[in-house]
Amino acid sequence: MHGRVKVKSTAQQEEEKRKEREKKLKIYTAARDACFSKRKEGICDEEALHLTQQLLSSNPDFATLWNYRREILMHQETVKDECEVQKMYQTELSFLESCLKVNPKSYGSWHHRSWVSERVPQMDWARELSLCDRCLSLDDRNFHCWDYRRIVVKKSAVPVGKELEFTDRLIGSNFSNYSSWHYRSTLLPLLHPQSPESAPPTGSSPPSPQNHSHRVCEEQLLKEYELVQNAFFTDPNDQSAWFYYRWLLGRAEREEMISCVFISRDEERVAVAFSRPVQAQSGGLLLVLDGQPLQVDWRSIHPRFKHSSVWICDLPPGSINNIANEHNLMVHWPEKHTRRDCTMYTGRNESWCRDSATDQELFRSELSVEKSSVLQSELQSCNQLLELEPLNKWCLLTIILLMRALDPLGYEKETLAHFQTLKEVDSMRSAYYSDLCSKFMIENTILKMEYAEVRVFSVSNKNLTTLCHLDQLLLITHINLSSNQLRRISFHFSMLQCLKVLEAENNCIENLEGVYCLPKLEEVLLKNNNIATLAALRPLATCPKLRRLDLRGNPVTQNADAESHLAELLPSVACLLL
Repeated sequence: MHGRVKVKSTAQQEEEKRKEREKKLKIYTAARDACFSKRKEGICDEEALHLTQQLLSSNPDFATLWNYRREILMHQETVKDECEVQKMYQTELSFLESCLKVNPKSYGSWHHRSWVSERVPQMDWARELSLCDRCLSLDDRNFHCWDYRRIVVKKSAVPVGKELEFTDRLIGSNFSNYSSWHYRSTLLPLLHPQSPESAPPTGSSPPSPQNHSHRVCEEQLLKEYELVQNAFFTDPNDQSAWFYYRWLLGRAEREEMISCVFISRDEERVAVAFSRPVQAQSGGLLLVLDGQPLQVDWRSIHPRFKHSSVWICDLPPGSINNIANEHNLMVHWPEKHTRRDCTMYTGRNESWCRDSATDQELFRSELSVEKSSVLQSELQSCNQLLELEPLNKWCLLTIILLMRALDPLGYEKETLAHFQTLKEVDSMRSAYYSDLCSKFMIENTILKMEYAEVRVFSVSNKNLTTLCHLDQLLLITHINLSSNQLRRISFHFSMLQCLKVLEAENNCIENLEGVYCLPKLEEVLLKNNNIATLAALRPLATCPKLRRLDLRGNPVTQNADAESHLAELLPSVACLLL
């Protein structure tokens, strides 16, 4: 123990301790073997109950013995009347309390207590709630107890407001109580939900309570900002309050909807994008053309994905290939009772119908005047704290999130500067900050692109380390990823079903697994990357219209037979630059 002088044991004392341990081990082993023998013979008597109690009292993490004990108790239920069963389980609950004193975080003990609470004829839930309070007063981060408390609260119908007051007390006594902050985040949406009418519109489907059950009303959110600000100003380096603050600033989940439908007359193909990965096979998605249901085979954008944000189907040959005809297409998603209509007009080879990221408020929440004012005040407070704690990573990251919530484009320069500081003060997580910064830069570029209403997407020279939000780029025809730090083109890249030109020069790309079955892709520029094998280029063979490929500056070109092997692998490529 800390602060105590270590006293050396004599050889005689060590020998006495060894003999004592051996004696206890023999008793323990004999009791264990007796238990195993009785269980094998199917004996569930009082002696077996006593033996398991003896063993579990000293070692409450013996899962097999808890299982045997449950078998014994269930057998005893069949031979006792209700009063005896009640008494038996009350004794069991008392025994469990002694086990928890041995190990307050024993998985087996807490699981068994949950099981007993379901079996006892008349459970005293008030007593259980009191037990949880006592355990949490000793260790307010005992997640086993928190889990059990949620069960007790549900069974005893404790009002949500009372539980919220409970978190107030625990947070008030210890701002570092992460479990209390987390529990609070589950209670607020129940006690102060945002009404569907006040939620920002996210699509064509009517709002429902289920869509917004995870959101908190604005009035309560503004109060929470004040509470959490007190916490992180008290201890700026404690992460618990900062994590909770990030939850308060977090975006609501997107409504489950069809976000885009694309029709190609040339390929006689339909691509459908969703707001989240879905399973569209086996009747998951229905297609109606000019009022007639069609039997089509839906496939994900890559064989790797059983759930995908983009699904594709080929239309029956000749169904829309006549450019002089107009066609009306409807995609129906039965699971969510939603649909999307799209018209292929006369004289056009392509058509689409979609909600833009700006319309959906995809990358930021719609702010009221009051909330915008409060967040601006929060930003000022965090900037003041940063002046006092210039190397505080939690403060820096929160400032970035506040800027994203208020004006992602307007604060882009400041955001990049703060990310650079974060990488310096928290170098162990620099890769995480690089990926997060990449995500935000891609979001900004999507917003800029949509404001300009173009189908060209350029994120060159942005120091990107990862690609994201590719489901928003279904309609893109030209993408420029040059001069970044990308190492791979991931499987999700195959969502870019309209892509014709891929520029990815001056990166660190080693494979092209996501350049798969892109029906319109004609040109791929990969100069100065790290592609070393022909296998890394094999996905390009699935792109039927590929005509130009630039591989200059890649290790694969050092092979003397590279040109002949590539010509064999990619016979459609007319212009091959090595």
